[in-house]
Amino acid sequence: MTKRVLLAEDEPNIVESLTFLLERAGFEVGVESDGRQALESVLANVPDVLILDVMLPELDGYEILRRLRADQRAESLPVLMLTAKGQREDRETALECGADLFITKPFANAELVAAVERLAAQGSA
Repeated sequence: MTKRVLLAEDEPNIVESLTFLLERAGFEVGVESDGRQALESVLANVPDVLILDVMLPELDGYEILRRLRADQRAESLPVLMLTAKGQREDRETALECGADLFITKPFANAELVAAVERLAAQGSA
């Protein structure tokens, strides 16, 4: 069965490249470019993996993650935080909020796809 990834990202170039990479790797990819919509989308139909940007309009990635971890429908959803904010405190905040992995932009395509594959496998184990 095809694994579903939701990409919560507002940068069109990153959306385009990640969608291409993940679909080529066999994933079904959904996209939300606004934090509030991303949260609603996840809770309405929980994906196998969420790739979550920190800086999103409406709700930031940290707040989305806090709300997901507090909701039993998505408390164990594998989440990869993807952000240009690579400071140590950003990483610590992401992990405290419940992120499974944290990758900074720019990223290596192969590293990101491998990380999503690992998270998708964890979620189905």
